Formats: sequence, structure tokens, C-alpha cells
Amino acid sequence: MPRSSSRRHQIKFRTSFSNTIYDVLVGRGWKETDSETEWDVHWAEREWVYEVFDTMHLEPHQRINHFRNGRELCRKDLLVKNLKRMKRNLQRDGQVEQARAYDFMPLSFALPREYAMFVEEFKRSGGIWIMKPIGSAQGRGIFLFTRLSEISEWRTDPRHRGDKNNDDRAEPEAYIVQRYIDNPYVIGGKKFDIRLYVLVTSFSPLVAYLYRGGFARFSHTRYSAEPADVANNFVHLTNVAIQKTAENYDARSGGKKDLRSLKLLMASRHGMKAVDELFLAIERVIVNASPSLSANTKEDYALKCEMLNDAMDLVDVEAKLNGDEESVGGFDLIYEGGVVQHDPENCEWSTRLGTAIFRRPPSSSSGSGAAAPPHGNAAAAATSDDERQQHHQTTT
Repeated sequence: MPRSSSRRHQIKFRTSFSNTIYDVLVGRGWKETDSETEWDVHWAEREWVYEVFDTMHLEPHQRINHFRNGRELCRKDLLVKNLKRMKRNLQRDGQVEQARAYDFMPLSFALPREYAMFVEEFKRSGGIWIMKPIGSAQGRGIFLFTRLSEISEWRTDPRHRGDKNNDDRAEPEAYIVQRYIDNPYVIGGKKFDIRLYVLVTSFSPLVAYLYRGGFARFSHTRYSAEPADVANNFVHLTNVAIQKTAENYDARSGGKKDLRSLKLLMASRHGMKAVDELFLAIERVIVNASPSLSANTKEDYALKCEMLNDAMDLVDVEAKLNGDEESVGGFDLIYEGGVVQHDPENCEWSTRLGTAIFRRPPSSSSGSGAAAPPHGNAAAAATSDDERQQHHQTTT
């Protein structure tokens, strides 16, 4: 049924970011405001939500871009804790098959709290391990190691202490240490990861939409697990902030390949059935609260602006939707209190992830149906390095 009321007034938004999200909101014809309370959409810092959400009343028409307490799923140590707890609970209840679905996470320990357990495991199995600060992004503070002596250096190095005054009594900064996956799938001999977008509109019941598009981020240097290459971040980390400092970095492509091209390439190698099963498995394990929405290429800018426009259509502050849509733009409903099974539409893919997004031609009016970024010169709208440093927000 169509919604009984619609908002006829000028849509007002508030945000502190001057990149793709700002361009999209302005491009929709919405008006920026600096009011603390008089807004329809607030694209906020996560810290603002954590500090303010419980002390203010949101009107039914108001939308913000984060849920409270999102760190429980998105800070590395808390994510590991909650995944382990969920798996234990399922095993305790005899749901063995469901518990097995959580085997995707590599063996992980929170340091310094679980240091003794980690050392026991390391001495038993050895191998390559990776250390990650629990709350950092863009590859900052990450390092790989093969010797316990390198952990000893981490424990005593003042740079890693949680106390700003470098007090010798302070505990080292909290890290997650994980067994490194040293046989990754590579393309062109290079390691990559995949960046995807999910819009969560409710946690009770859980309702999630997955965006069909995305991209892969490639390392600059061919992959190697040789001891001499363990410390080479250009080999092992795919973060753009790291890879763009490499010699001969390809700024035109940004070290990225769009998801549909990647899927078709993999299908040509392994067959459609195997790749379809892989992408469906990926669809079932997505968790993230802070994908970067800054752009470093024209293609990157277009992808993110189109995705954000579709996200704004889906949250529907303009009250244009019926409320029962399973697809809006490039977003498809994948979970609504349970996994949503879609009609394959005479297509051999069982998941729409990585498939084409068909759009209506853009109309002269703002809002739903916007198919292009709001500015013709996408390269000029890509943000500066400083803006990328500050911006790690989400569509969830």
C-alpha cells in the first residue's frame, strides 16, 4: 500500500563531509542546514551518533546514517568477540550446520588480553601472522610477522602504548592478531579485496539491502609469501592509502576493477556455477560500518554517487515508495527477518551481486531515478587526501 503521508516541504540535510555524499544530497535539490535539530537527513560522524543519539528525540521523518553502538560489529576486537560468541551459542544449541557458517574467520586473538593464548598457539603452529590495531583504518599500524620477537618489540615500543605520555606502566595499544591467509586467490599475480555496500534499514527485525555494484582493490606488487617479502605492505595490503605511495602507482585506475568485470573474468576462468556460489557465500557474510565514500577516479566517483543516490531513494525521506519494494536502483533486499530468496528471472545467477544495474533515464526532477553524479566533471569532484583521511562513513 502507498504511504498515507508525504513530505511536501524542502528536504533539509546536515553533514560535515564535503565529498560524494555532499554532492549527492545537493544534487537531489536538498538544502543544507547547520541546525542541530531541524533536518530530515543527518550524515553524521559515528562519534556524534554514539555521544548524542541517546540524549535526543528523533522525529519519525528524520534519518541518520548510523545505528547506535555500531562498534559492537565494526570494531575489530568486538567483531571477533561477537562472532566467536555466536558460533559458541549455535554449537551449544546443537545447530552444528549453522555454526559451521562462521568458519570464515581466521584464528584470532585480542592483544594484550589474550597474549598468553596466542603465544601458546604460535609456538604450536608458527607460520605468518598479521597484527591490526582494533580501531584504525587505511592500513595504519598493520604489520605481518613470523617471529615472536617482533611481538616483543610491539609490546615495548612506546609508539604502541595506549597512554599518550608513554608511561612505561601503560598497556600496549589494543590489537587483533590473526593467522594470515598466505595462499590468497590472485588475479594477474596480485592480491585483492572486494569493497561492497549494504544498507541496513532495521535491526529488529534485521532488514538489509545489498548493492549490486562495487569494486576490487589490488595490491601494487605481485603476491609473495617468501620470508623476504613478509614486511612489504605493497605485497600484502590493498588499502589505497598505502598502495598510492608505491612507485609507478597507476593513478588513472586507482588500482581498482569494477565488480561486474571481476565477476565475468572469474566466470571465464572457473565457470558461472562456481563463481555464482562464491558470490552468494560472500553475500551471506558482509559486515562493515565504515566503507570510504571518497573517490580517487572518475569511475569511482560515479559508482559511489549512483550508490548513494539509490540509498537516499531507499530510505525514502521524500515518501515516494510503497514500502514493500524488494529492489530500489542497485539495491536488492537480501534479508528481512530471514534470508530473502529472489526469483532468478531466467538468469543463471542465484545472487544479483556483481550483475548489471539497469536504470531509468534521468528525469529533470530531483530524487528517485537520478542516474548520474550531480556534476559533469567527476574528476574535479574527487576529494583531496585530507578529506579522504577524515571520511570513513557508511550507508548503513
